[in-house]
Amino acid sequence: MDPLRANPSPSPSPDADWPRIRGVAWTGAGPRTIDGRDELAVVLADPDARLWVDVTAPSHIQVNEVADLLSLHPLIAEDIAEKNQRAKVEEIEGSIHIVMFAIAYEGEITETEIDLVLNHRSLLTVHEPHWDPWAMPQLRGDPAHLVKRGPDFLLYALTDGIVDGYFPVLDAIEDEIDALQDDVIAKPNTWTLERLFALKRQLIGLRRAMSPAREIFNQLTNRDLALVKPEHIVYFRDVYDHLIRVTDELDNDRELVAGTLEVYLSTINNNLSTIMKRLTGVTVILAGIGAVAGLFGMSEAGVALAGGEGSGFWVVTGFVVAGATATAIVLRRIDWI
Repeated sequence: MDPLRANPSPSPSPDADWPRIRGVAWTGAGPRTIDGRDELAVVLADPDARLWVDVTAPSHIQVNEVADLLSLHPLIAEDIAEKNQRAKVEEIEGSIHIVMFAIAYEGEITETEIDLVLNHRSLLTVHEPHWDPWAMPQLRGDPAHLVKRGPDFLLYALTDGIVDGYFPVLDAIEDEIDALQDDVIAKPNTWTLERLFALKRQLIGLRRAMSPAREIFNQLTNRDLALVKPEHIVYFRDVYDHLIRVTDELDNDRELVAGTLEVYLSTINNNLSTIMKRLTGVTVILAGIGAVAGLFGMSEAGVALAGGEGSGFWVVTGFVVAGATATAIVLRRIDWI
């Protein structure tokens, strides 16, 4: 097999089998692709090789195998295998372990945990198939040349792509908030309330996934880390600036949802007040008629309808009708009915 490949950035097929170990390396002979554990072991035998190893949906055993090949601390392998970590950064025996989350939004928020481990000659990424780093525009179809600049520069490119993916998600959420605000004003209903509460829960989840990432890049840019070249720190600061914008937009969205929920409750209360006013107006009219009818009694109604009642009955009836009509006109003018 020729150690040099024509295509240094393989892309996964839609029906690729998982788990999968792949990657790229920059050796003294130029770029080389890695496909499988055996090829990874061959590349690692070259002490001058710099490489990126991407592992998709691995088992616990495969994580340990790759960690052994890359000489990673067992605690790092354990954290990767267990998953369900929060966003964090920690340095263990010369390796930097970073946990971040790729976010997608298609009506619902989906989070994909990504483990990135940087050491002096390699970058390891471990994730589920929902996220495909090879499709990132930051890699420009040729990650080998990023590896050539150093694994830390490739770490910047991948994390920059992850953070850039947050902005379309926040834009989609803001569009949905705008639509819900229109619904709250025009036609508040139970579905609108349910969607507002769902968005509120999702924004809390986003904050839990995104906000700790600021501390990650704060440490990468302010701590003296031997694995990050001084000339590359400025790139990580750019990602840190993007995260500040992300957290600001996230906080703004949470305030918008809370404000929309308050508007919804106010609208419902206003509608209820309007209904109560109308019912009160109708009650005023009927109460007046009932009071007069109770005063004069209804026992003579049959006689009156038979034409045997005197003119006084009709005078009282006309007065009642005129009074009820006048009351209805007044209540209509003050918008009570």
